[in-house]
Amino acid sequence: MPRQPPEASPAASQAASQAARRAVGHVTGMTGRDAEGVVGVQRRDDGGWRVTVEVVETHRIPGSADILAVYETDLDADGELVAFHRTRRYPRGRVDRP
Repeated sequence: MPRQPPEASPAASQAASQAARRAVGHVTGMTGRDAEGVVGVQRRDDGGWRVTVEVVETHRIPGSADILAVYETDLDADGELVAFHRTRRYPRGRVDRP
């Protein structure tokens, strides 16, 4: 029988949500762009976080023609930005293919 992953503790969930909020603040502050949302959160071995944030790079009319981007951020254990970079850009509504 496959082993199930342990349930996240409330403290870990809280820390992840705080890291996500901090990452959004860092990305929007650095880029001046509007965040669409957090699309990934991962605890790093050093106690920090890797948070992936989706932002609107270019607003267009209609909104379905907006250009979105994904930024990957690394935060230290205190939530301070260590690194960030854009990993991709794409039109809104574009679906990744396997």
